[in-house]
Amino acid sequence: MNNKLIKNSQVFKAFCDENRLQILKLLQSGEKCACVLLEKLSIGQSTLSHHMKILVQSGVVVPRNEGKWTYYSISEQGAQAAKDLLDKLTIVKPGKSGKSGKSGKQGKSTCK
Repeated sequence: MNNKLIKNSQVFKAFCDENRLQILKLLQSGEKCACVLLEKLSIGQSTLSHHMKILVQSGVVVPRNEGKWTYYSISEQGAQAAKDLLDKLTIVKPGKSGKSGKSGKQGKSTCK
C-alpha cells in the first residue's frame, strides 16, 4: 500500500473509536495534560497512551512535552487536512458515477 493511503487511513482511524471522540471533545476547550484526560475518562494510562498515539499519528492532535508531563491539543492544520481529505474523497465527479450503461444514459447500469 502506498504511503499516502496509509496516512489517509490513519486520519479516519482516529475518528473510529468513541474514546478518541471523547478525547477530541475534551481537547476542544484547549490543551490538556494527559493526567487531566485520565481523570475525565474511564480508561487506564496504557489505554490513553494507545489512543493518543493514534490521534497524534493522524496529525489531528499534537503533543507538547513539559518535564515529565505531556500536554495535548487539537492541531488546526491537522483538523483542516482531515476536513479536506473527507471533501476530496466524497466529491462526486460528473460522468464518473458508474451509472451509465452502454447507451450512455444516466441511471442505467451494465450490471445484470
